[in-house]
Amino acid sequence: MDIDLRGRTAFVSGSTKGIGHAIAAGLARAGAATIVNGRAEDSVTGALDALRTRLPEADLRGVVADVATAEGAEAVRAEAPDVDILVNNLGIFSARPVLEIDDEEWRRYFEVNVLSGVRLARLYLPGMTERGWGRVQFIASDSAVVTPAEMVHYGVSKTALLAVSRGYAKAVAGTGVTVNTVLAGPTHTAGVEDFVAEMVGEDLPWDEAQRRFMTEHRPNSLLQRLIEPEEIASMVVYLSSPHASATTGGAVRVDGGYVDAILP
Repeated sequence: MDIDLRGRTAFVSGSTKGIGHAIAAGLARAGAATIVNGRAEDSVTGALDALRTRLPEADLRGVVADVATAEGAEAVRAEAPDVDILVNNLGIFSARPVLEIDDEEWRRYFEVNVLSGVRLARLYLPGMTERGWGRVQFIASDSAVVTPAEMVHYGVSKTALLAVSRGYAKAVAGTGVTVNTVLAGPTHTAGVEDFVAEMVGEDLPWDEAQRRFMTEHRPNSLLQRLIEPEEIASMVVYLSSPHASATTGGAVRVDGGYVDAILP
């Protein structure tokens, strides 16, 4: 499938590493002028350097801003007033017994995982609808549907994104703008490597640790391995393209068959 995003501008929140970094690379490779985002100047600069090494012809720039705050979201819009493709990727996760999660931590998860995307979508959707074209995606998780006992606060925040995405899709119905959620399954990132070590033990070789983690903690996976970030990015790039013009208001799974359901 030929995906050509030349002439489009894309912003990916939290894109200095992991899934967000892979998404930024995929969009840039498809021709979009792609904006990388992170909270620190050095991390954004490092991410841009890595992308430019891989994609020397790509149109890339960075915006340093904490989009988990209203001020950060406004700073992004000031730097990039017109965005055609918005990927709300920023998210945090950690394991914690649910009875030990205090109010402050619940609020932090909603500010970062939910309200960051809510604010950015609210800022950019009016311009998209005016222009008659746009793509908004929220990166959720299998945890939105299968709540993990070890991180309920994370699961709940991702569940919220399903309703947010569906609601925004209804708000822009018939405008040429689509809004979707991507349900990412257990994915191989540096942060997940640390999480796996925490769950199964730090002294195991990586292949054995991954196997034990999938067997003991994610046994529903039909893939029976962690997903690579580029596999998530491939779906995001497709949903960002004209080929996906009839897909909106959806929760599209790239979960390795983790969610035990016959409906998307």
